[in-house]
Amino acid sequence: MRPDGVGTEKERGRPDGRPAHYYLVERANGPAWNYSGGRREQAEWDEHAAFMDALTEEGFVVLGGPVGEGDGDYNLLVIEAGGEAEIRARLADDPWEGSILTISTVKPWSVWLRAPVRP
Repeated sequence: MRPDGVGTEKERGRPDGRPAHYYLVERANGPAWNYSGGRREQAEWDEHAAFMDALTEEGFVVLGGPVGEGDGDYNLLVIEAGGEAEIRARLADDPWEGSILTISTVKPWSVWLRAPVRP
């Protein structure tokens, strides 16, 4: 989309032309992270994975995963939401939040470049 806000429906963020409100959410290993085990070996892995899968299925989480080699240095989520308060409220229900993972930062993300959606 051009800086003046003019653009095609695809350029505006969603197929229906509504703007998408994306946020980058960094999550760090929390106080209960077990450094002797990998990500899938942490307590309540299955519950955490099911919770995150559900958020992804509904479109709240757009992309997510560890950043760095192996299990990563931290986790990054791209979330489509109305604001930081909504993000924190939704992630508060994650069985890992505040213990195995903690939210480090929540930042609005302005997407200026986007490849066309392919069939």
